[in-house]
Amino acid sequence: MNQDYIKPDNWSIIEEGFDVERVKSSESLFSIGNGAMGQRANFEETYSGETFQGSYIAGIYYPDKTKVGWWKNGYPKYFAKVLNAPNWIGIDVKINEENLDLNTCTEVKNFRRELNMKEGWYNRSFEATLKNGTEIAVNIRRFLSLDLDEAGIIKYEITPLNKDAKIVYKPYIDAGVTNEDANWEEKFWEPLEVKKGANEAFVTAQTFKTHFKVTTFMHNTIFANGENVNISPSTIDSTTDKVQFTYGTIIAKGQTSSIQKIGGYTVSLNHENTLAAAEKTIKAAVTLGYDALLQNQIDSWSKIWEMSDITIDGDVKAQQGIRFNIFQLNQTYLGKDSRLNIGPKGFTGEKYGGSTYWDTEAYCIPFYMATKDQQVARNLLTYRFNQLDKAIENAKDNLGFKNGAALYPMVTMNGEECHNEWEITHEEIHRNGAIAFAIYNYHRFTGDYSYIPEKGLEVLIGIARFWHQRASFSKEKNQYVILGVTGPNEYENNINNNFYTNYIAKWCIDYASEQINKVALEYPSDHKRVLEKVKLSANEIQEWKKVANDMYFPISKELGIYLQQDGFLDKDLVPVKDLDRSQRPINQKWSWDRVLRSPYIKQADVLQCFYFFEDHFSKEELERNFDFYESFTVHESSLSPCVHSIQAAHLDKMDMAYTFYLRTSRLDLDDYNKEVEEGCHITSMAGTWMSIVEGFGGMRVKNDQLHFAPKIPKEWKGYSFKINFRNQILKVAVNHNETTFTVDGDQDLTIVVNGKPEIAGKFAQIN
Repeated sequence: MNQDYIKPDNWSIIEEGFDVERVKSSESLFSIGNGAMGQRANFEETYSGETFQGSYIAGIYYPDKTKVGWWKNGYPKYFAKVLNAPNWIGIDVKINEENLDLNTCTEVKNFRRELNMKEGWYNRSFEATLKNGTEIAVNIRRFLSLDLDEAGIIKYEITPLNKDAKIVYKPYIDAGVTNEDANWEEKFWEPLEVKKGANEAFVTAQTFKTHFKVTTFMHNTIFANGENVNISPSTIDSTTDKVQFTYGTIIAKGQTSSIQKIGGYTVSLNHENTLAAAEKTIKAAVTLGYDALLQNQIDSWSKIWEMSDITIDGDVKAQQGIRFNIFQLNQTYLGKDSRLNIGPKGFTGEKYGGSTYWDTEAYCIPFYMATKDQQVARNLLTYRFNQLDKAIENAKDNLGFKNGAALYPMVTMNGEECHNEWEITHEEIHRNGAIAFAIYNYHRFTGDYSYIPEKGLEVLIGIARFWHQRASFSKEKNQYVILGVTGPNEYENNINNNFYTNYIAKWCIDYASEQINKVALEYPSDHKRVLEKVKLSANEIQEWKKVANDMYFPISKELGIYLQQDGFLDKDLVPVKDLDRSQRPINQKWSWDRVLRSPYIKQADVLQCFYFFEDHFSKEELERNFDFYESFTVHESSLSPCVHSIQAAHLDKMDMAYTFYLRTSRLDLDDYNKEVEEGCHITSMAGTWMSIVEGFGGMRVKNDQLHFAPKIPKEWKGYSFKINFRNQILKVAVNHNETTFTVDGDQDLTIVVNGKPEIAGKFAQIN
């Protein structure tokens, strides 16, 4: 833990007291989004202190030329990144001729932020004394509508406390923005058109290179004590990329002046005429009005929480943590559009470029399958199917592979690889396995096999072809090996025979072969169509099987463990507990050379394999490998604690499971890795959900049935969650005395609890 200023609360994220050192961290933590767009919790008014400005639009990106290795053959020429979108929230404020700026006020007191997760709004309030002696109370509420998802609204209220005040509001929209992480300080937005009306304005701009067109809009209304004063701007200033209105008002001491600002984006991904769409959106929002928009927001979030909430009784910090994770996941992705995916930072920052990683398949899909309609998870799978041609092109052009072998990118926006580090781009190839595993996992959970003959089989064939060609035969070992890789543990580069990579390669080939046979029997027309399209023969499948059947796995017979890779035991095996705390995190303290030579593991690697393929190994094997590798794991990846929590719970190491749960659920709230100001770890938040449902709840799917092995941390009185399993809603409630399983509706659901079949809703299992 590196910070502890967020107040414990069951439903809200709360900060009290103004501290300039916390501004950027809070901008991340209090971010808001609605699946279509999002923004950091930047101040609406001028702020001259350190800040990280960021608003983002789903699907809008730019190919920023990489600074690393772009001259090398096969290296990505650009690093695609989500763009800082035009600013629509800005409202400069003058009070008695002085700018409101919390960095220059003589006093700021009663400062409070609240992110209300239950209702989906962000509120900021404070009292301030300006240099001219005017004392004011300010309250601002902002939300991004889930229903009208191209619009957001701000209600900005000012009450003078010690004297009458002339208040000037200067709302604006501005496309002259840059990215915090721009490589070459390039401009990303080309202004096209500015349009101004009585109380509304529009700036249309398009991205250079990618040519996404975006219309940014605003509509302003001024109120005094809650009554519309029906004034127009006294001045309108504009340039090619910015429009700013000025509204002057006089308000008596103790009275309240306010501006309500509607703003947002319409994009060419969804509209042929973005300006006309923006005008329509404003009309719809104005017609509804602030109160109706807010009530709709509350109702929409209520429906989301009805299915996705996890309750924890007796541990407020744990409860706050899981709800924060679930809230951010739903703010980032709602599954409406198969062209979109889930960036590791969502709408909270720019690190990792906002692109798609293997995190989606390995961590996020289980959350969306279980808490939403299965179509949402199917859309995530369809995203990869739609990019299969690019994956084949990537393997062909950059690796010299042939015959339709597919290497999915480590990082992508449109299917092209756009990561800028060799050891990730061309060595961290295990991501291919996660994409195949997600297809298997989707069918296992939903029972919907139709995706495989329709789309998934082509993906599985491309991936199997990749592994067949990527493996090489070792005469010395008389087995197939996979050389020069980076496993999930990115603190090891260019190593040979990473156990997890080799294992998932074998599994992918076996699984693809099984599905080819199954589709042949049950969907013969699809089988014929696909095999003719990809030109797959029985002889080629037999060649794949040779690789799978004779794959090499490094082991230590002496320790009874699988080795993370060849030579792992040659390292200086000093466990983490003996590492001086002053050296942590090692990725910020040590040279990269020292990190690579160390035995320290960034995240679950061998244990990632045990997580995916738990049924392939005995519990005793898991325990030996867990005890060995956990002792060397520094958990400097957000994806690490959740896997360890699940496995610790399975092994009845409940104190450890709870500690790992708390770390994953409060990773950002407590800033464990000293980086939250860069944005929140959105994709790992799905792992937090898994650590409760799969870890403490022990949920698994085996033989088309839900299995549970419920456990409860001693720190909790009870917990509950819901699962949408094949269109039946199951509620699981666990306390120290019993576990109850309740099914919505009249249809029975047979589940397996601690190895014994039971009818959900007809019993309570005694703990």
